[in-house]
Amino acid sequence: MSDADTGGEAPPTDRDYAEWLDALADGEGFALACPDGHGSLPPRRVCPECGLPDLSREPLRETGTVETYSVVHVPSPRFADDAPYATAVVDFGPTRLTGIVRGDDSDEDAAPDVAIGDAVTAAVGERATDGERLVVFRPAPDRSPDE
Repeated sequence: MSDADTGGEAPPTDRDYAEWLDALADGEGFALACPDGHGSLPPRRVCPECGLPDLSREPLRETGTVETYSVVHVPSPRFADDAPYATAVVDFGPTRLTGIVRGDDSDEDAAPDVAIGDAVTAAVGERATDGERLVVFRPAPDRSPDE
């Protein structure tokens, strides 16, 4: 598809997601929000909920709330050296993020400790198996996710 086919804009790419990971790593995480308040993450050109094309960058909350999680003990080969690990879905306001739960920086090899309702922060880490970047959640300082 050419730029002319998309109204002059290049179609979304993995580069857009990589740039989002860079922003998250720099402490400038954001969600793409439409005028109706739906949130999503790059790459997006229209809201996946309502189709509106007017997306704006909204700052991601500093903390989010764990909505659900799953602990993986028998991983796929892509995550073999990371097991056991917990994958969580976390509410950060206009959008939800999916990532891997890890302890604080001094406890990198500990088994995941997570519960529904936990407050966490989002950062960028690496898979132990292949060094690829991914979203990592760590316990938040003691404060409300809405702060």
